[in-house]
Amino acid sequence: MKRIFIVTGEPSGDKLASKVILKLKEINPNIKYLCVGGANLEKQEVKSIFNLKEITYIGFTSILLNIFKIKKKINFTIEEIIKFNPDILFTVDSPEFTLRVAEKVKKINPLIKTIHYVAPQVWIWRENRVKKFKKFLDHVLLLFDFEKKYFDKENIKNTFVGHPLLEKENNQKVALSNLFAVNKKIISIFPGSRESEIKVLMPILTDFVKLMNKKFNNFSFVFHATSENKNHINNYLKKLHIDNIQVISDENIKNKTLLNSIFAVAKSGTISLEICNFKIPSIIVYKINFINYFIMKLLVKVKYANIINIINKKEIIPELLQGECNPNEIYKSVMYFLNNPKAMHDQVKICSETLNGIKSESSSSLEASKILNNYLSL
Repeated sequence: MKRIFIVTGEPSGDKLASKVILKLKEINPNIKYLCVGGANLEKQEVKSIFNLKEITYIGFTSILLNIFKIKKKINFTIEEIIKFNPDILFTVDSPEFTLRVAEKVKKINPLIKTIHYVAPQVWIWRENRVKKFKKFLDHVLLLFDFEKKYFDKENIKNTFVGHPLLEKENNQKVALSNLFAVNKKIISIFPGSRESEIKVLMPILTDFVKLMNKKFNNFSFVFHATSENKNHINNYLKKLHIDNIQVISDENIKNKTLLNSIFAVAKSGTISLEICNFKIPSIIVYKINFINYFIMKLLVKVKYANIINIINKKEIIPELLQGECNPNEIYKSVMYFLNNPKAMHDQVKICSETLNGIKSESSSSLEASKILNNYLSL
């Protein structure tokens, strides 16, 4: 029986990987799996060698402070991969963890095919990394077509498969009256997936909710959590006794809730693409410690944090970063849109047009699964 070892580094990668494995199981049910993953891969009955939460660090300082723990996990993961002896090592996103593993595994056993999904964002920073990838990656699966030139330049085999979060969903509005008050409008809030992000953003986001509640009584605020961080968010909210806040983690309910939302406030990241795909107006927020931000500003080549803004070379989705990521600024931005339907319409229109330009023609997950299956046939 053929074998695949999947390595992810955070919940978003776990979600992407699970979509591919779901499709691969339909094509080829005779594959044995093992992984570093989370709840989504667990639903696909893929066992993880440790809890994903043990490696989800953010920022340069957090990684430095936990460097020995991370190194230990990298070494343990490598040992387990070599023992498992897979035909394919399938690494997904989180290059600081996953590609370190892939590089060492390739040195130990060059026969293992290494396929990486979600190319490192070399168009944002450290483009020279691509030369190094050539030594240990057999194939890179790209989310965006414009990434192709960076890997073609170094003759690294690559395929544009598109973004799985932009695949067609059953986007029909459904009644959520059994979950939320019927007479209240839903604002979806995405505080991030890493514990370090949540610690920073939860006080800011809940203070924003309090500001809204002082002025209005017709909103429900729904925090979209992962199964890994749901309890952490719930425990924080219990202390505040705010009646019109809900926390959800089930993927189907999250999608339906977002679809029925009038607005979204989201941590900068992949989730923004999902929000745009659901045609919901939004703003993004982000805050890290000053040292991390300073280092990032020195290294990053682009002006914006959000992919929609980067592609359009202007701010389509407002970015409230660092000092601007505070309850008052979030309140002002949200109210600007809620009081200005044309602004919401215009943002959704431009985002939809932008997404149409970067979507693949077929299913990203299916294309990725076909490539994996082809390597198993070699």
